Amino acid sequence: MEEQGTQRRRRLVLIPSPLQGHISPMLQLGSILHSKGFSITIAHPQLNSPDPSNHPDFIFLPLPDNLSALNGSKNIIDLIATLNENCTAPLTKCLAQVMEQQQPDDQVACIIYDTLLYFSEAVANHFKLPKIVLRTSSPSYLVAYRAMSRLQAEGYFPLQEPVPDLYPLRFKDLPFSTLTLEKSLQLITITGDIRTSSAIIWNTTDYLDPSSISKLQEHYHVPFFSIGPLHKLAPASSTSLLKEDTSCIAWLDKQVPNSVLYVSLGSVATIDEKELIEMAWGLYGERCCIVKWAPQKEVLAHGAVGGFWSHCGWNSTLETISEGVPTICRPFFLDQIVNARYLTYVRRVGLELEHVSEREEIERAIKRLMVDKEGKEIRQRAMDMKEKVRTSLCKGGSSYDSLNGLVEFIMSFGLPK
Repeated sequence: MEEQGTQRRRRLVLIPSPLQGHISPMLQLGSILHSKGFSITIAHPQLNSPDPSNHPDFIFLPLPDNLSALNGSKNIIDLIATLNENCTAPLTKCLAQVMEQQQPDDQVACIIYDTLLYFSEAVANHFKLPKIVLRTSSPSYLVAYRAMSRLQAEGYFPLQEPVPDLYPLRFKDLPFSTLTLEKSLQLITITGDIRTSSAIIWNTTDYLDPSSISKLQEHYHVPFFSIGPLHKLAPASSTSLLKEDTSCIAWLDKQVPNSVLYVSLGSVATIDEKELIEMAWGLYGERCCIVKWAPQKEVLAHGAVGGFWSHCGWNSTLETISEGVPTICRPFFLDQIVNARYLTYVRRVGLELEHVSEREEIERAIKRLMVDKEGKEIRQRAMDMKEKVRTSLCKGGSSYDSLNGLVEFIMSFGLPK
């Protein structure tokens, strides 16, 4: 591998999707690759712009997108289509300026883009730049999502049990979200195609998803780099779009080990009033600390936290696994449903909360996890998983080796003339 001084000759342009669960891993990836000697430029839609002050070594280039806010009336298909249409010309102009101004000792080597922003591929082709896709969801989710087109063709809709070739998933675990089947299949088509990209980066470790990674490798026929969990490799810096309230850490310092249930359902979950009331009663107690937005990685790493009531987004799933914290799973849509099934049924480090409108079940689930013998067994399995993930990140581990392989792969690209 080339010396770090030589690696600084390579600039990478990273293009994140403007959703919290997508921005964080892309910025973490940028920090990791910067620590390996690359210069980093972040070309991002103006919607949900990241804070440049959190990453002073990066260059941030906002792309006008004509979206002032996430429109609740837009479904995910419309949002993705609008972003890809509106950002194509701005990225083309932006990259043209970068290429024109680049110096011999700081040339663009490739672009790395979020799979939702597929317009990036055509723009990169225009400049004859190599492309790499970053997948911010789990491989297991993509396997399930891609299978839905096949299941429809084979006549399994309307839903029939069991789901063929998708063990351990049930039909209710498939990532339909609030979309119709037609819209779901459309989303599969536009986000599952890597087109002419040279490789895929996964925010996971081979230990967590060996079967799914193997199935996807057979389909895509490009190098895979499973280098996660990215948040454990990235230097500490905030990637949150919301301001984190750290006052809860002082409160946690006063609590008994493993006595606190941390509750967070992500940044985009929508809960009806009845469910919210039942949640409140199911959690009711005299000791609590409520903050608008917690520093989640720090909270989960705190010794007082003994459980996590989660929506099971992939970032949250990786963060709780990495700290050995068992989970009460309340997924809402898309990959959250698949992640929850794997946490509870395959990895057996969580409990599924199915009847969220019944406070008694909520109370029982909390006691099972936090007090009962069953919870102690779940916690021990979670701690075992934590150790295996930690090992994958150490020298000789799969994620460690995969990251080095990614660096060498990028360095193999010829610089544009």
